Amino acid sequence: MVNNFHLPPTGYGPGSQPADEDGQQLEYMPMPQDMRTYSAHIPDVAPDEALAPALRLLQEIAAAAQAAATGGANARFDLSTLDPANRALIAETMGEGEVAIRAHGIPAIAAQESVFAGVWCLRGADTDVIEVGPVPDMARARAFVSRRPATGGLTPKQPGVVNAPPLLGELLDKSAGYRAGDAVHVINLTLLPHTEQDLDWLDAALGTGSVDILSRGYGNCRVTATGQAHVWRVQFFNSMDTLILDTFEVTGMPEVAIAAPEDLGDSGARILEVLEAIR
Repeated sequence: MVNNFHLPPTGYGPGSQPADEDGQQLEYMPMPQDMRTYSAHIPDVAPDEALAPALRLLQEIAAAAQAAATGGANARFDLSTLDPANRALIAETMGEGEVAIRAHGIPAIAAQESVFAGVWCLRGADTDVIEVGPVPDMARARAFVSRRPATGGLTPKQPGVVNAPPLLGELLDKSAGYRAGDAVHVINLTLLPHTEQDLDWLDAALGTGSVDILSRGYGNCRVTATGQAHVWRVQFFNSMDTLILDTFEVTGMPEVAIAAPEDLGDSGARILEVLEAIR
């Protein structure tokens, strides 16, 4: 009886090929393993009339998110009037999302995006609020308030500064001509020849603003406002914290920090779902 079994051909599969002459095996860079995704968290609370203020506030936050999704202005909700039980329910419901913002100055304010995109928890001296909108207003207002002033083309040039001056000229020109709503202008340092001295000179020439942003997903994205209006340093790192993309962006606010209208709409719907589950 003839069967259809055939021996596999030789010379294929793991171990079939000779090792490199130096005895080393090809090794691949580890790939990212984790990414933050939304998962609904339902606070474990029993129905209690004493928690009515927190539930009403969540209803108002959901409505504000849906309004912001259609272009409405940012809305703020003061949490300082809530008692500890209601405050705890709000904190547990909000959780912690991907984007964190720090605004330097007096008072310093830290903004943490909740698990609901576009819903921000702001903390600082005399500040304990939730703000709903694409990005907190203070991030736009304080961004280019200089902590270290920009010195521009007057910055002393050290040996090794080669390609930075023309890049600075391009950034200053785009900064001066920027108008709200203009398309973002990007200079990709990763693709351009430059020296360490070039980067140090640009850093001094552009100064430092008052807003730092960290966005976490596959690795991190670190965004820093410079002391030059509308100019941001945007750096992407992989999950091993290796810099993989280094850019300057001329824009009002880098897109990586902004909650999109559709995300705000989803946030409003998800908060309502959590409310229904609690009740």
